[in-house]
Amino acid sequence: MHIEISKVANLPTKFGNFKIKAYKENDKEHLVIFSSNLSDPLNLRIHSECLTGDALGSRKCDCGEQLEAALKYISDNGGMVIYLRQEGRNIGLLNKVNAYNLQDLGLDTIEANHQLGFKADERTYEMVDFILDDFGIKSVNLLTNNPLKLSSIKAQIVSRIPIQIEANKYNKDYLNIKKEQMGHML
Repeated sequence: MHIEISKVANLPTKFGNFKIKAYKENDKEHLVIFSSNLSDPLNLRIHSECLTGDALGSRKCDCGEQLEAALKYISDNGGMVIYLRQEGRNIGLLNKVNAYNLQDLGLDTIEANHQLGFKADERTYEMVDFILDDFGIKSVNLLTNNPLKLSSIKAQIVSRIPIQIEANKYNKDYLNIKKEQMGHML
């Protein structure tokens, strides 16, 4: 695996002042947003890209709100957000929009992915291990509700910090599917 690594730069945001570092893995460019006070164990959020939620404020998911909550937490408590370029549970933006169309027709998020020929979740987390190794991180407090993330990284997980987002009329069924069928701890 060939990976290019950027220099570290400052990133002042509405959530606080962070540092950023980019990792280019083939055609995907991942971003690490981190505080200057990294500790052991590290407060860590692994966040997969969701253009519709993160940038456009989509109410069909809880992704943008989870990212905001994580950035606020990291700003207040120190730590890191690893932003992985795995749009739509790693099916890509075009297929995600097609999945949204199938959801508009009555399928749930998992059924839509299956209809398009994908697993419920196509994401991988090897890049997280690479990034944590690059930073010399051995143990984390993981900000997640997703049990797959708890079992997918090499670092020792000291604790799980839940990210609770209030459901709305557009995402309540989606959140219920995540809880009931994907085991998310909501």
